Amino acid sequence: MDILIKKARIAEGAELRDIAIDNGKIVGIEANIEAEAGRVIEANGKVLIPGLVESHLHLDKALIADRLPNKSGTLQEAIRVTGQLKPTFTKQDIRDRASRTLDMLVKNGTTHLRTHSEFDPSQGFTGLEVILELREEYKNLIDIQVVAFPQEGIFKAPGTDKMMYEAMEMGCDIVGGVPYNDISAKEHIDFVFELAKKYNKPIDLHQDFKDDAEGTTIDYVAEKTIAEGFVGRVSVGHLTSIAAMPREQLLPIIEKMNEAQISVMSLPCTDLHLGARNDAYNVRRTVTPIRALRDGGVNMCIATNNIRNAFTPYGNGDLMLTAMIAIPVGHLGGADDLHTVLPMITTNPAKALDLKGYGIAVGNNADLVLLDSESITNAIIDVPTRLFVIKSGKVTVETVRTVKVNA
Repeated sequence: MDILIKKARIAEGAELRDIAIDNGKIVGIEANIEAEAGRVIEANGKVLIPGLVESHLHLDKALIADRLPNKSGTLQEAIRVTGQLKPTFTKQDIRDRASRTLDMLVKNGTTHLRTHSEFDPSQGFTGLEVILELREEYKNLIDIQVVAFPQEGIFKAPGTDKMMYEAMEMGCDIVGGVPYNDISAKEHIDFVFELAKKYNKPIDLHQDFKDDAEGTTIDYVAEKTIAEGFVGRVSVGHLTSIAAMPREQLLPIIEKMNEAQISVMSLPCTDLHLGARNDAYNVRRTVTPIRALRDGGVNMCIATNNIRNAFTPYGNGDLMLTAMIAIPVGHLGGADDLHTVLPMITTNPAKALDLKGYGIAVGNNADLVLLDSESITNAIIDVPTRLFVIKSGKVTVETVRTVKVNA
């Protein structure tokens, strides 16, 4: 076999296991495996998890925070300054920044990524062309799903509707949308569903990104999902506005979302940075109501969104650090909550992205991360070093631990 991992912790409180890997697959999980292997990794009780899944990111506009800063910190200025910058992006510029960002993700244990790639008449398909090329170039390090994303709106930016069809023909995996940034949110949503039906592709929307609940359309999305036969094939990011709803208004929406099997990507770093900028006191958290959605049966995920640009002027591609930030923000640190967070960056987004052969089980793909932690429950709050990252049965990252010796 190719790799044998000895004495790894794959379940809390359970016996340590050996994991055998061959031809990119997990071929054995037992208490003790005695076999020849090209590489033996001594886990020594460290936690082994499936590869991290970054379910919402913008590769093409990463690492531009220093070019035209968002001085007000608002969503409106973030959209405006980025819109000013996009026509100046060259293919080489996008390639350099996106590659650096992908390298960050890989180093930190991300093995699967969904990235939203935007286009509009002012910049054309410059960014999308690069991202589609990188999807192929990085396939041995990270699996990439590409979302066709109309950041400037579909009808507000004339010609974008035609470009959406062209983007799908170019090879996008998912139909994206941003209803709140268009002339009519419902017409925007209708167009996205029409396009997704034509190409038989999933949908991923930037949805209801506001501080208040006025004008939300997530209920319309849920109803449309059910009516159009897209149950289980729709994801939404942000969804901050419903956090401003009283419980009696929120619960029926959660129930409808659960019926539609809509997955939600909470983006705490961006939403905390941009949200509630007009609150003079008792400033709101402006983050997806993670606990309420989770408790209502909704498939909850945590994702990064942006790295060092006008929307989020920080970040280093570490999804576990993003999840760590979400813990205090979302009140997820209690004894009954903490163990639910790791799945929000592993198995939950794997479900949202419809990943096949994901997880630690015989026959599944060998996409794994060995953490410098001995507790699965505490794996997030330890923010542990990624000791090994294995993608498709090959070691892609290996971290040498430094041991201090007292003189």
